[in-house]
Amino acid sequence: MLEIDELHVAYGPILALRGISIEVQAGRIISIIGSNGAGKTTLLNTICGLVRQRSGTIRFEGRELPRFTHQVVKLGIVQVPEGRKVFGGLTVRENLMAGGYSLDGGVRVQQNIEKMFDLYPILRERQDQQAGTLSGGEQQMLAICRGLMAQPKLILLDEPSLGLGPIMVKGVFTLIGRIREQGITVVLVEQNARKALALSDYAYVLENGLVTMRGRGSDLLCDPAVKKAYLGEC
Repeated sequence: MLEIDELHVAYGPILALRGISIEVQAGRIISIIGSNGAGKTTLLNTICGLVRQRSGTIRFEGRELPRFTHQVVKLGIVQVPEGRKVFGGLTVRENLMAGGYSLDGGVRVQQNIEKMFDLYPILRERQDQQAGTLSGGEQQMLAICRGLMAQPKLILLDEPSLGLGPIMVKGVFTLIGRIREQGITVVLVEQNARKALALSDYAYVLENGLVTMRGRGSDLLCDPAVKKAYLGEC
């Protein structure tokens, strides 16, 4: 579905991604783990067209991705950025409507809103509440559902559990599993490596802009080097 080949990205003279190659197969959850500054968010931003690559190719369903973000969204790729970034002054329903801006017709938007309410029922109860008054976990769920409003084929999730308590972290990962059940492919950048690897079909370890390890999520979860570096085990 998504093929990244020899991708180089730089901020001025500093290389953030140094020739990485990644493949994402349809219907799977692919995790990208690594320490802060490894280049994980840069990778997602480059896929979405927010950052330009120096060289290398990114292909989606066999064709090279366009340069502009709105064109990428129309092809079926949506990013949910780190830090939730909901529209705090808008209601929950208005946030969801904003996520469906690329859809043709108000009926489809309303149908998708109902799907989001079914996916995470608390949003139905909060639909007339300003998004900025929701808890952090509820805002994260809203941000994910807002991304799903565009009916993506591939959703990019950047640190969805960051700053959340254990109960909400569990809820976020349950929601990600349900997204896959709907046939949507997920690329997950996540600081909670244990939960990410346990949920993933395949995973990549990114260090200093390089892919240093790759494999099935369950295999990396048991790898001694991964345990020591990212799971706090010796």
